[in-house]
Amino acid sequence: MKEELIKKQIVVFGGCFNPPLNSHFLLAEQMVNEYKQIEKILFVPVHSKYQKADLIHNEYRYHMLKLVCNKNEKFEVSRIEIDSEKQPYTIETLTKLQNIYQEYQICFTMGTDNLKQLSNWEKAEELVEKFKIYVFERGEDELEEIIQTSKFLRDNRQSLIKVENNVRSNLSSTFVRDKLKKRKSIRYITPDEVISYIKENKLYQ
Repeated sequence: MKEELIKKQIVVFGGCFNPPLNSHFLLAEQMVNEYKQIEKILFVPVHSKYQKADLIHNEYRYHMLKLVCNKNEKFEVSRIEIDSEKQPYTIETLTKLQNIYQEYQICFTMGTDNLKQLSNWEKAEELVEKFKIYVFERGEDELEEIIQTSKFLRDNRQSLIKVENNVRSNLSSTFVRDKLKKRKSIRYITPDEVISYIKENKLYQ
């Protein structure tokens, strides 16, 4: 009997993207390069009702992502959260996307900073039972060390995939917004298309 082929995956990359950074797209490109089963990276910006300081309107963040993703056939932007009446839980978004893309395996991605809090997420048990999670190591974090500190993570180790050859970056959108408020250059930190869009729409002033 032939060995069953690995099902093609769509990996959900959620976040505020306020604004999106080169590091976001670099991480996504790394995943596509490293794992041949990944058919697409689906960027999912959170709703502006998400409780986060200085979060600009949905459409601005959506269009900034689109400007970059339109140039990469493996990248796509989803409106699934920003078109919701409220900010959905991750498990709700992933379940909806799995129903939409039934021929693919929907996966999720997160950094080790969020992984440490995963057991507190809404329906965390269901999330790790139904969906694989690609994990980026952040800062000095080591995935296996973090897993050993949590029974929840140890019990669900099979759902966690370490992103290999991960280029680590501590740059944040907060850092970029602070630069913009001080009229400083953000060149090489975020794509040129995003910089132009920010200037045209007078964002983060």
